[in-house]
Amino acid sequence: MTRQIRVGGVPVGGGAPVTIQSMTNTRTDDVAATVEQIKRLETAGCQIIRVAVPDMAAAKAVGAIREQIHIPLVVDIHFDYKLALACIDAGCDAVRINPGNIGGEDRVKAVAEACKAKGLPIRIGVNGGSLEKPLLAKYGGVTPEALVESAFGHIALLEKYDFHDICVSLKSSSVPVTMAAYKLMSEKSDYPLHLGVTETGTIRMGTLKSAIGIGGLLALGIGDTMRVSLSADPVEEVLAAKYILKAAGLRKDGPDLVSCPTCGRTRIDLIGLASEVEERLKTVDKPITVAVMGCVVNGPGEASAADVGIAGGNGEGLLFRKGEIVKKVPQNQLVDELFALIEQL
Repeated sequence: MTRQIRVGGVPVGGGAPVTIQSMTNTRTDDVAATVEQIKRLETAGCQIIRVAVPDMAAAKAVGAIREQIHIPLVVDIHFDYKLALACIDAGCDAVRINPGNIGGEDRVKAVAEACKAKGLPIRIGVNGGSLEKPLLAKYGGVTPEALVESAFGHIALLEKYDFHDICVSLKSSSVPVTMAAYKLMSEKSDYPLHLGVTETGTIRMGTLKSAIGIGGLLALGIGDTMRVSLSADPVEEVLAAKYILKAAGLRKDGPDLVSCPTCGRTRIDLIGLASEVEERLKTVDKPITVAVMGCVVNGPGEASAADVGIAGGNGEGLLFRKGEIVKKVPQNQLVDELFALIEQL
């Protein structure tokens, strides 16, 4: 069990549900574009949003952005502690920094004291791509132990000024290194952990790496909040995160689609049906399991745990509920009949 912090009104750690985060890719000083993207992310299910603050123009936009959104706003700061102080004054909900790269200890102290005065948490973001040179030399590269030692060095800087409202991330582009680092950190500290695998790539491979890295850690009971990092529209990060949480058994809200992989017995366009059902389920918020199966072998029997489902035949299919056949339906009516049944649940 980790200790709990609060990002805005959202609890992180201490047994609270794992929260989904993302990061905007608009210019932060373009307030209108940034707000528009954040609102799309809110609709998709993002619970905490982060914006890059590379300069004072971005810092000055933070207040206007925060006023127009409905989820907590985290600012991402590198090198210039004055940007952090400006964002804190502007009303951000948390600060993400690497205490080792914003200058001397007096600057770390200034940020810590400003956050403490406002009751804001700090996320220490350790990244394999920016590990301190002495640690790289000591461990011979980016290793789990190097990432964890870096995190504790940064924690010590904050704790020196009696600041303990901390969240930690230890990201690497290597899934095994990332997983081992988080596991080691969870054994040595009770600070809440922000999960992520960095630089994962585009949607397909990035989602796979994140599902293994983040999902594997969640299955072990490790992690309090998460961001799936993709070279894609940030909305895709949020959708992938929701799928990962469902696959790990940590989210029951909204529908869960199960479908068979098809085989030589299939006589119906199962792939097209499954894709259509998946798309239409995006507007359904009932916590149900929906099955799309290819034949009577994998139909009501194997999918008997589903709340509702369809099983294909030759140009037609079966509509079933809790393993019991409701009726036989022509293929071109299957999806409509399925959603009519979902509406009745």
